[in-house]
Amino acid sequence: MDLPINPPVEPMLARSVAELPTGEGMTYEPKWDGFRCVVFRDGDEVELASRGGKTLTRYFPEVVAQARAQLPPRSVVDGEVVVIRRGDGGPRLDFELLGQRIHPAASRVATLAERTPASFVAFDLLALGDRALLDRPYAERRTTLEAALEGVVAPVHLTPTTADVATARRWFEVFEGAGLDGVIAKPAGVPYEPGKRLMYKVKHARTADVVVAGFRWHKSGPVVGSLLLGLYDGGVLHHVGVSASFPMARRAELLEELAPYRDAPAHPWLTPAAEQRVPGAVSRWTGGRNLDWEPLRPELVVEVAYEAMEGDRFRHTAQFRRWRPDRVPESCGYEQLDRPVRFDVDEVLAGGWHPPAAG
Repeated sequence: MDLPINPPVEPMLARSVAELPTGEGMTYEPKWDGFRCVVFRDGDEVELASRGGKTLTRYFPEVVAQARAQLPPRSVVDGEVVVIRRGDGGPRLDFELLGQRIHPAASRVATLAERTPASFVAFDLLALGDRALLDRPYAERRTTLEAALEGVVAPVHLTPTTADVATARRWFEVFEGAGLDGVIAKPAGVPYEPGKRLMYKVKHARTADVVVAGFRWHKSGPVVGSLLLGLYDGGVLHHVGVSASFPMARRAELLEELAPYRDAPAHPWLTPAAEQRVPGAVSRWTGGRNLDWEPLRPELVVEVAYEAMEGDRFRHTAQFRRWRPDRVPESCGYEQLDRPVRFDVDEVLAGGWHPPAAG
């Protein structure tokens, strides 16, 4: 390629904050739950670069085709690759289906491109024609992006924005039902600095009391790698995710704390019911990692923090908060979870919808 900016380029990042920041010229936009992707187009040559610098080009041929068809002939556009699942409850983002798109077999890549096609949501412009825009303020880059992408149609989208913090707060509450991950705030004058956290993000976080029903060993030795978490539904214990972020010393302590519960010959996950979710084994999606697990008598309850649900399980790794000896395991059910109201992702992408004011 012969662009003003050529790959690899580390995307500019956002710093987590508890509340949406305010300030003169601050702009807000939805936080998309997908793969961060910088699209480089030089005529027919297109490269899709991930946040970590790896290429996504071979995995999303339909996005490459849309970039050739709809993005400016010489441009570098920052955005997100997402998969929209359409079915009961309305269109929403599906990160699990998106993750399945990363497959080593070319035939499988082609099949998935037809079955679960991806969309591209653009939200920043790094170069246009022979001009690099990294040193230009965000407000100018956004205006240029809007002009450059005027007239694009699905599956290419321009992310909606608002300068009204009240609207952004309502977006945070409502758009989660469409599978979005929070809200991003961008100062008007910020340049594009690769790898720097010059934007702000507010993400959803919640807590739940869950049953610790097993663990996996850490790859480095005989200490706990992750706790396997469960929730009851109609008397059936379902595996809903893991908690895995512990200092090494804490992993050793956990092994001692779990020792009295390792005698579990009649564990409900060893002889599961037909519809029961249980810990998985090694598959092509797990990169060959050893997912063998040790059962524990399901008697311990722990409070964890989680961001969101993906169906009936935690979307990301849950964060250990504290043991809950006051809770009975059978009381840990799905009804305690804060599930978002369903919302149509197509309406979010259309950019013309604004939630009504509260009250």
